[in-house]
Amino acid sequence: MAKYLVETYYTCTFKVNHYLDNINETELKNLEKRDDGKFEVLDVKLDNRKTKSLDPNNKKVVENKKIEIVSKSASENSISKETVVQNLNKSSEKGGKRFSMPDRRKGYIQKATIGDHKVYLHTGEYEDGKIGEIFIDTSKEGELVKALMNNFAIAVSLGLQYGVPLDEFISAFVGTKFEPSGKVHGNDRILSATSILDYIFRELAISYQNREDLAHTPAIGGNDTNDQENEDQNQLLKIVKDITSKGFVRNNYKKNLVDLSDVKISLKGKK
Repeated sequence: MAKYLVETYYTCTFKVNHYLDNINETELKNLEKRDDGKFEVLDVKLDNRKTKSLDPNNKKVVENKKIEIVSKSASENSISKETVVQNLNKSSEKGGKRFSMPDRRKGYIQKATIGDHKVYLHTGEYEDGKIGEIFIDTSKEGELVKALMNNFAIAVSLGLQYGVPLDEFISAFVGTKFEPSGKVHGNDRILSATSILDYIFRELAISYQNREDLAHTPAIGGNDTNDQENEDQNQLLKIVKDITSKGFVRNNYKKNLVDLSDVKISLKGKK
């Protein structure tokens, strides 16, 4: 049986990188709660070490003063840092947290036809406009295909809610080839698709990631991200962004904004 207990205290300096779609107060407040950050260890330092006797008759505690780490070689130091990074990533993966969708949420529905097959894409968004779930409905498909597409949408939604970036799904499924495929009708930005999944993730990439390289037609009205500083000063536009689906307007808030400042509504009833 062991007779002594050695406690070692370390100080680890590291940084965490998060990738955000937008910079706003909600995103910044939730940064500390997110588990999808990438850790990078900057420095590991041994502070002190205490040796305790496990003998109940011997309560002596030997405390060492602050110790400076002197690595034998740079390779050993790099290996130790890599080990710390792996342990941090493992702990982050084990403690993955799901960010559930709000009960009342924004989103949009896009209907399109690929060949003779109708596809309905439903999206759900968080309060900050970030996509958190999708639903896929198809026509002229058997129960097996519908069930597979439904469960595939659930799997993608769970991945998004656990912090998987939408870019990962886009790179994985854009370009997949299977039937139905061909010309796309009903979508103003996508004219053809090699499969249902290719169409769906092209649509999500255009609507939520501004991926104009995946669109077949130019954007109408342009993107208003260049005027971000001016928009931040416009309180009305902030309100519109909070209540409007980001995917539906595709960031073209100004083009889809209807000015009702001169509209007068009479609430007087008829006598």
